[in-house]
Amino acid sequence: MTETNGAQALIRTLLACGVDTCFSNPGTSEMHFVAALDSVPEMRGVLALFEGVATGAADGYARMAGKPAATLLHLGPGLGNGLANLHNARKARTPVVNIVGDHATYHKQYDAQLESDIETVARNVSPGWVRWTQSPAEIGRDAAEAVAAAQGPPGQVATLVLPADVSWSPGGVAADPLPARDRTPADSDTVDAVAKALRSGEPCGLFLGGSALREAGLVAASRVANATGARVLAETFPTRLERGVGIPGVDRLAYLAEFAAHQLDGLRHLVLVDAKAPVSFFAYPGKASYLVPDGCEVHVLAGGDTDAPGALEALAEVLGAPADGATRQPAARPDLPTGELTAQTVAQAVAALMPEAAIVSDEGNTSSLFTPGLTAGAARHDWLCLTGGAIGQGMPVATGAAVACPDRQVINLEADGSALYTIQSLWTQAREGLDVVTIVFNNRSYAVLNMELDRVGATAGGPKAKDLLDLSRPDMDFVALATGLGVPATRATTGEELSDQLGRALAMEGPSLIEVLVPSLM
Repeated sequence: MTETNGAQALIRTLLACGVDTCFSNPGTSEMHFVAALDSVPEMRGVLALFEGVATGAADGYARMAGKPAATLLHLGPGLGNGLANLHNARKARTPVVNIVGDHATYHKQYDAQLESDIETVARNVSPGWVRWTQSPAEIGRDAAEAVAAAQGPPGQVATLVLPADVSWSPGGVAADPLPARDRTPADSDTVDAVAKALRSGEPCGLFLGGSALREAGLVAASRVANATGARVLAETFPTRLERGVGIPGVDRLAYLAEFAAHQLDGLRHLVLVDAKAPVSFFAYPGKASYLVPDGCEVHVLAGGDTDAPGALEALAEVLGAPADGATRQPAARPDLPTGELTAQTVAQAVAALMPEAAIVSDEGNTSSLFTPGLTAGAARHDWLCLTGGAIGQGMPVATGAAVACPDRQVINLEADGSALYTIQSLWTQAREGLDVVTIVFNNRSYAVLNMELDRVGATAGGPKAKDLLDLSRPDMDFVALATGLGVPATRATTGEELSDQLGRALAMEGPSLIEVLVPSLM
């Protein structure tokens, strides 16, 4: 029998802990992990051409699978390349086991070309758990603790730094999984205090995030709202929002602070349910950063480690809300669009054709503003958002979601500028045969930045400023780009063309891309 090395012990421990998928872009220091995949074939290795695809795919996978995937990145520069989507995963509180290879322990002293301080970089996205494994005998224990830390609650990115000699040396010891931690039940005194505020007769609101945005939480929140008159709002960019026929609808807090302030205006009590108090995404001259209205008392019903749906259900019971008192979304689909193609007619086509149990990865930015409203009454689906604001998330998240849910159709709404950050995702989708339909909104502009140029008070309108936010000269050809990466692609210029192309794309197996030429909204 061949003696187990560190890499084999690591993979066996991950499998024992339920982590059976690893999104990878490896290098020399990780080759023993790669080789170990043949001796432990139960681990699925998914190759990405760029580390940002691997990290974003791990995020999308965990959002839908409800358990972590692993990543495999090459040293500090590889971690750096994957950092933006690990940032998004951190903001989403998604469980990710982030494995970063390092130089052999005895080699680090020579400051070779790829030497860097990996742990310091990792703490930006793994503030709660980073470990540098020092021997094969410790790798199983460290891996089991990484999985437990990632799962939380709340979920987090747990980074395990793995020196090359720890991987290749014999003496690896696999470990059993650690006991999972359950979310804590709602505190009865807290529930009673929130109920008192909701009975006060003063304007109240529920602000939902995280696990509260699944069906059970939305049903309980709707019962509470109907019994008390409270407003219900969701985070601007939820990690995973369940929507569609039969599920209570919920408006999301607006991205623009002025609109968000209007939604919150007049509240005297704001109840946080697995969400933080709302703040503006950026600072703007002369405008508030903290969006809770003056004189409004903030109550925390459920934090990140609390059973948020259970807390809402307990609140509904204390308030005497009827068990059948939720308002559920009725079926409503628009007709297929015709004529001129705009962001709104694209949303109309998606809403009309969306299949049952679809998963939508939304990074359409300004061009997908109409889609949530028009799809509210579509078949049941999940909506995944750009949680941390670092663009280049949509395509990788769609990729990971499709790996996690091979029996469900994934629809990726993607802005042209954001698409170019991680367009290598298409190659992984083709390689793995994933059912992802990507709709690229090509308005040939960083449209949101044109808007922000005015909002931050900068002097706008000059030719140099406008040119720096322009994505023409030359125009990008997403059909050619997708085809070159192995994904069939078409271009739609009218509503009729889009309806036909989207219908055919949803009916076929494997990935496809539709480029839609739309005018900018900004």
